[in-house]
Amino acid sequence: MDNIFKLGKKIIEEASIFVLKNYNKIRKISYKKGAFNLVTNVDQEVEDFIIKKITSKYPNHSIIAEETGSHKKDPKYKWFIDPIDGTTNFAHGYPFFCISIGFSVNDELTFGLIKNPVTNELYSAFIKRGAQLNGKQISVSKTKKLHDSLLVTGFPYDKKAKISNFNNFKNITLISHGVRRDGAAALDLCYVASGRVDGFWEMKLSPWDVAAGVLILQEAGGKVTDYNGNKFDIFSNKIAATNGFIHKELLKHLE
Repeated sequence: MDNIFKLGKKIIEEASIFVLKNYNKIRKISYKKGAFNLVTNVDQEVEDFIIKKITSKYPNHSIIAEETGSHKKDPKYKWFIDPIDGTTNFAHGYPFFCISIGFSVNDELTFGLIKNPVTNELYSAFIKRGAQLNGKQISVSKTKKLHDSLLVTGFPYDKKAKISNFNNFKNITLISHGVRRDGAAALDLCYVASGRVDGFWEMKLSPWDVAAGVLILQEAGGKVTDYNGNKFDIFSNKIAATNGFIHKELLKHLE
């Protein structure tokens, strides 16, 4: 497992260099489902690069990736790949995006790697070994009350959906220090893990958005559930992630 983890770190560092070189040099922007779900040529090229690196070393591993979907092989070993989480930010030159690589064995998250190429920050975690930022241990904040908390959230691409998170955003903004919306769920989870913010919630995410970040947060001492407080599944539709202290209070205010 250590060798697989080392490979993941090598891949994400190389992919980060490629992304940074292509920052503000996008050749093509297209759209997936809906008018606001962007994808760039860089997303596709980075994903292809990561998958080729993985399969050249471990051809039988399964891969679940944002742009190319599932590559089903040995179900015991699964990689979760988001080549650029925060593509809209990336496309507009807003420096809040990342590469996310998660890995599971027998459906148990085993390690997670998230890299922001602009800030050169690499968040990482290996199960039962804690979480790190650029090699230094990190932990969640000690904030005890929602009233004293700073939180982050995001919104689904379907902005006209009946439940679109706007009510949650408004209500929690009014009873906390504030809510930020930066547009990259993987980094949001890392910010909770490192104590920069105290909590995060969002809906309609995909497993590649959260697999790495969930493990990083848990290894940093945080708590992750669905909106009802049930054990979180990376295929779940709703995620609530906090430092643990404010978790029950946050859940009370989520629709």
